[in-house]
Amino acid sequence: MLVIIAMVFLWCGLVPVAGAFLIRRSWRIFRSRFDELCLQPVLDYAACQNTPPEGGLYRFTGGFESLTGSTAETRKGRASPPDSQTLWIRSDTLTIPIALDGAHTYMLPMPEGGESLGPFDPGEESPERIRWDRISTLTEGAKVFVGGLLTRLEDRWTFVSTKEHPLLVIFYDGPDYTLATRAIRAGRHRNEYWNRITPYGFILNAFSQISIAAAFLPRPAFRLTVITAVIALFAPLLPLLPPGVLLTVLYRRLWWRARIFRAYRDLARLPLKYFPTGILPNGESYGAVWYEELPAGEGSPPLLIPEQRPRKGEGWYVFGALPDGVPVRPRDPCAAFGAIPGEPEILAKRYTQSAYILEIAGGLFVVIGMAMNILFITMIFYLLQ
Repeated sequence: MLVIIAMVFLWCGLVPVAGAFLIRRSWRIFRSRFDELCLQPVLDYAACQNTPPEGGLYRFTGGFESLTGSTAETRKGRASPPDSQTLWIRSDTLTIPIALDGAHTYMLPMPEGGESLGPFDPGEESPERIRWDRISTLTEGAKVFVGGLLTRLEDRWTFVSTKEHPLLVIFYDGPDYTLATRAIRAGRHRNEYWNRITPYGFILNAFSQISIAAAFLPRPAFRLTVITAVIALFAPLLPLLPPGVLLTVLYRRLWWRARIFRAYRDLARLPLKYFPTGILPNGESYGAVWYEELPAGEGSPPLLIPEQRPRKGEGWYVFGALPDGVPVRPRDPCAAFGAIPGEPEILAKRYTQSAYILEIAGGLFVVIGMAMNILFITMIFYLLQ
């Protein structure tokens, strides 16, 4: 009996949870990498002329032009870098090739709120990791963000991936100035429990329970063990059965809300990467001004954290470029402009605590719901004896 319970706990519990931590770590790396790239200079014609021969770290935004293969195809008379798929993107002044070998490529959907960036919906906004063959289906002119190492290949400046600096490529819609906010708040998995190793855990649990049931089936004295193994075979379905399904629904709502609080935590810290220097990569002065109440009318700054208001006495911190001491939208599209309802670090800690509490409560609810279902099924089998 204990072996059956241990198998369920291992294959349907520990294995998917381990996968959840791995997937959460991968998205944390995505957000951290994007933040690091926002601190790098923007690539333009002047930067190309001043880049040393060994190359340098840059970010670049342009429109998708074409995708060429590894056979050194020519595109308008220009050869692709060898041994890799090559993406070409074009800005007003430059056309730059990107060697996709080793690059991390994502598609970032536009939220329902459009440019206004209203309430955050993790299910609608999550970026999708895509392969290079999906890129060929994009229409010419689709917006592309790339960041990483720019180096010289075949007498042409090219973005390439290295172990230390893997390329980050994001295809997106909407205004450039919303990209940073959308990438940071949406850069997380939709359902962390259901990840790439969860199906293997379920399959191994089924194999283990079938083996145990088959081994004890010819022995009448172990009938309860066989029944328990059969019930454990369907352990992944237990949260979806009545009466415990009601607690599963509550768990999903709490877990969903916890993901939103984690996004709010990252948004609260979004402007802090430019401190203590307070200087943007393009040389603009960057900082915050405290307001007890936000200015009304057309001059009111956008809210970086939607649906949130400051606590009494905390006020608003409005971040932006400070040419004349008043926050305005920076020329750098990756620099956050907007209001945060309180001191950022305090808010981040507050949102983190709320997320932990909701996740723990949600986990308890789903465990209680499964226990209720197990008790209910056991009673049914007992009455059928």
